[in-house]
Formats: sequence, structure tokens, C-alpha cells
Amino acid sequence: MAAVPNESVTMDISDFDFTLPEKLIAQHPPEVRGSSRLLVALPDMPLQDRVFGDLPDYVGEGDVLVFNNTKVMKARLFGQKDSGGRIEALIERVLDSHTALAHIRSSKSPKPGMGLVFEGGIRAVMIERAGELFCLRFEGGQTVYELLEQNGHLPLPPYIERAADADDDSRYQTVYAKYQGAVAAPTAGLHFTEELLRRLKDKGVETAEVTLHVGAGTFQPVRVEKIEEHKMHSEWFEVPSETVAAVEAAKARGNKVWAVGTTSMRALESAARKTGHLKDGQGDTDIFITPGYRFNVVDRLVTNFHLPKSTLLMLVSAFSGMGHIRAVYRHAVEREYRFFSYGDAMILGRNEGGRL
Repeated sequence: MAAVPNESVTMDISDFDFTLPEKLIAQHPPEVRGSSRLLVALPDMPLQDRVFGDLPDYVGEGDVLVFNNTKVMKARLFGQKDSGGRIEALIERVLDSHTALAHIRSSKSPKPGMGLVFEGGIRAVMIERAGELFCLRFEGGQTVYELLEQNGHLPLPPYIERAADADDDSRYQTVYAKYQGAVAAPTAGLHFTEELLRRLKDKGVETAEVTLHVGAGTFQPVRVEKIEEHKMHSEWFEVPSETVAAVEAAKARGNKVWAVGTTSMRALESAARKTGHLKDGQGDTDIFITPGYRFNVVDRLVTNFHLPKSTLLMLVSAFSGMGHIRAVYRHAVEREYRFFSYGDAMILGRNEGGRL
């Protein structure tokens, strides 16, 4: 089937708004990993309030779960400019062993050639502007990743109103994280434990991996009224040939392909964007999935609850239908599910009827 772009659907940002009591925004992970609640919101069945450990009840033998194996960098650095002013850098993307793109917070933006000194004696030079980002070249023999691991701070999302602590160093990573490069965790994956992965394997569920390095843009609000005018941020992703083979085999058997998190979905759908068929490879994606989009790969989605007026809320609305998602979110608020990165989870099915 050929790839089909979003149908022409004009929508306002207000179509994706809802009232969320502040007390429902999770500020800490659950005491035990994997003990979160799970809202089952699959097609042709009533909503079910379960716990995340019940997930295997809904995944069929031979289904494929696709995980995003990115690893969150300790991407936040504090320091000062050579001129003396304080500065904060959030590394958005590592370009090579000594160069990175960063968001900068400072009273005055550094100019090209200006030296910066961060905690641990890390020295860098601002080379040039790259749009809203700053290109930094780090000095010394260590790589950017090594410097961040030793001296950086974990960048918790802006709606978590506290500083990261030692517990976050492990709890804001998935148990299967492999490749550094993300600024934010693929949060649906935070619920999975080694024991749950074993249970899924014992049931005959297959797993596959993609990499999508989640950027800080995932938290940026949509600032336009007409959503089609929004410019989506870009993120690097890779879909290996082994994952393509696993997905194709599952489809041939009549099994379902599950994306664990919206980032896995973005990687899979990006890799099928040109032809409608999943292809291996890597690159940047700025895919913006909104109602009217026709999905090529994913049948089921495991995800957390998203911010009002966010691109991720638009994505799940495209996947399961706007009316269904509104009902799901009303239920979640009424039943006081925990929201956002450290919150509870839900499982969604693809809206086959194409209804909004």
C-alpha cells in the first residue's frame, strides 16, 4: 500500500485541550517499577482499569512489541561565560566526539568564539548559532558523552517541579536503554521490568528495537491556533533490518505490531513514510501525526497520558480517533490516573474506521 499523507483536516489547538487537575501530574515514579495502573482502551471493548503487570493478557502469542532503546543523557550543564555571566546548557544533540548542539539559558546569549566553563572544569567554545540552538565545541581528551556522564545533570521534564536526584538516574531510564542521545525518556518503556519482559517472552511474544533520540522539542507547546501551521521538531532515528524482518513476519502471520511509546511509533511510521512499507535505515524525522493520518505499520500502542494541546495528544487522537481519546481522558481524570512521564499507562488500538 502506498504511503498516504495526512488528509486535509483543519483543526484548532482548542480541539486538543482538556482540564487536568494539577494533583494528577506525577512528580515521582511509582515506588516500585512496573506497579503503575493500566487503562485498557482497545477497540470494541469497554474501558478497563487494570495494572501494568496485566499487559500480557492483551498481547497475543506471535505479536511483536517494538521498543525504543535510546538512553537519556545527563544533558544539563551549569556554568558561566568567560565574561562572568551565569549560563545553563541543555545538550540537544551530540554531533561528534567533541561537538554538540545545545539550548542555552543566559541573561545574554554567548557570541561565536566566546568561552564557557561548566562544572567539573569542562571548557567549551560557542562556535555558531544553528537556529534556536548553539553549536558548542568541547575541549580536552574526553568525549561529550563522557563529560556529560561525569558532570551533567539528568534533565527532568519541565512539569516535574523538582531537581533530579539519584533515584531518577535509574528510574528515568528504561531497563533496556542502550544508546545515549536522548534528552527525554521514552516514558511508556519506564513501566517495563526484566520480569515482565520474561513473562512476555514465555507467552511467545516477540520483541524488536528501534532507536529514536527524544529531543527537548517533545515538551514544546504548540503556539499556533491552526495545527497544520505548527513546525515539528526533528529527531534522529534508526530502524534496523532485524526489526523490519520481525514486523513483516508478524504481519504475514496476521499478528499485531505494538509500538511501546509514541517515539517507537514515530520511528516506525517515519521509516514507512515514503513507500507505505517499513524500510530499514536511519536519518532525521519531523513527522507530524495528526487526525487524518493513515498508519502503515502500528496496530497497538502502549503509551502514557499526554499534555493538553500537545503534538502527542494529536498523535494518539489520530491513532484511536478523537472521540475515543476524549472519552479515555475523561475517564482517566475521573479515576485519578497519574499523568505524564512518571504517570500511569494505557493501551490503544488503531481506529480502523477512519473516524475522527
